[in-house]
Amino acid sequence: MPVDPSAVKTWANLVTVARLLIAPFMFVLIPDEPGGAWPAFALWFLLCCTDGIDGYLARRHGASTNVGAFLDPLADKVLILGAMIFLVSSGVFSVVPVVIIAARELAISLYRTFVGAKGVSVPASRIAKIKTLTQQLSVGFALAPLTALDAKWLWNSLLWVSVALALISGGQYMWRARRPRVTANAM
Repeated sequence: MPVDPSAVKTWANLVTVARLLIAPFMFVLIPDEPGGAWPAFALWFLLCCTDGIDGYLARRHGASTNVGAFLDPLADKVLILGAMIFLVSSGVFSVVPVVIIAARELAISLYRTFVGAKGVSVPASRIAKIKTLTQQLSVGFALAPLTALDAKWLWNSLLWVSVALALISGGQYMWRARRPRVTANAM
């Protein structure tokens, strides 16, 4: 049975809210110095898996809700940027890629809020979904003790790939936002 788009209490939304509430516990588990930590990695892995679970639940029940469409990207941003900021503060991640990613996320979030107020939905593009995955992998490999020190090249490369994807997908959103105005003015 399809879910009413205005519904608040859904299984998918419950999973998303749980991700938001558990995130601070994961941040506390991030060690103060490079080297990773199994508890932080385990909770990170669980939280990343639940990102797919809430989407599955929403599709299984017919559609996402308006609340879910707002909360799911918010949960992704809180988890990823929060973990990245903690990794910067512990000297694992460089501040430059994290600032670029945070600026892109802020710009796109403001854009979505602005056009959302006009009734326009801005779903995540395929490149944006790949960007989120590369960010999750970068943080995960930086937290896993097996790769935190011995495979720095791996998570650092993924971090910079996610910067490139963030800029590309942000450019796509801006291009698509500009296109309707160009078409409307041409008429």
